Amino acid sequence: MTGWLDIRRGDVPLLIGLPHTGTDIPPELEARFVSPWLARKDADWWVDRLYGFAADMGATTVRTRMSRSVIDVNRDPSGRSLYPGQATTALCPTTTFDGEPLYRDAGPDMGEIAQRRERWFDPYHAALAAELDRLRNAHGKVVLYDAHSILSHVPRLFDDALPQFNIGTDGGVTCDPTLEKAVIGAVEASGRSHVLNGRFRGGWTTRHYGRPADGIHAIQMELAMRGYLDEPAHPSPDNWPPPFDPATPLIDDLKTIVAACIAFARA
Repeated sequence: MTGWLDIRRGDVPLLIGLPHTGTDIPPELEARFVSPWLARKDADWWVDRLYGFAADMGATTVRTRMSRSVIDVNRDPSGRSLYPGQATTALCPTTTFDGEPLYRDAGPDMGEIAQRRERWFDPYHAALAAELDRLRNAHGKVVLYDAHSILSHVPRLFDDALPQFNIGTDGGVTCDPTLEKAVIGAVEASGRSHVLNGRFRGGWTTRHYGRPADGIHAIQMELAMRGYLDEPAHPSPDNWPPPFDPATPLIDDLKTIVAACIAFARA
């Protein structure tokens, strides 16, 4: 573990990526944001704690502690949109999911974006690639499980409420269909709502690394936060984020899903 990059190695053929749980903002950048709270508002709150059981199951985790408002390590580094024609945020976001301006000034220019990419984006992905190679060499195939969460209602990004489990495989491109079926089976056992390749088809991480023919099977899991948080109608500094409940029943559902991924990779 370094100051901002947390790598915890396990031996089973599963790597869990945690790209959006970080809340660190370098002091030289914090003053440029409209507010530190706004810059941390869209974090995948407590997802690293939700999957805290993964180490006991032998999984490897790679997590950045840096806020996605500084740089989003799950965006295409070229700047291309993952969802052309739909609202989204950039490699170095200048607005929140709700469209609120993040910066007091114009935000980072191309030179600063390149510096942030070199400082944080590239090392994060170098770590992911190295761990995937280590596990694939040991087992022959490996599952990359990119773990996310988001508020159930974000009108700027999607209509209505999200299902509880939002599974993304870029239309079946990033993993073997057997893994899709295994994950869907585990999700259905929970009795909670789910969708495959709905609003979220998988971010850049899933699409970049998912190469089933080469033994890397990638899947993104986007959780609606209502499954483990008491979501306020209007998040504010007074009510957001809510405290984490370590007894949330969603953890047992996630254990079943993670176990299904490990079983697939070992089959």
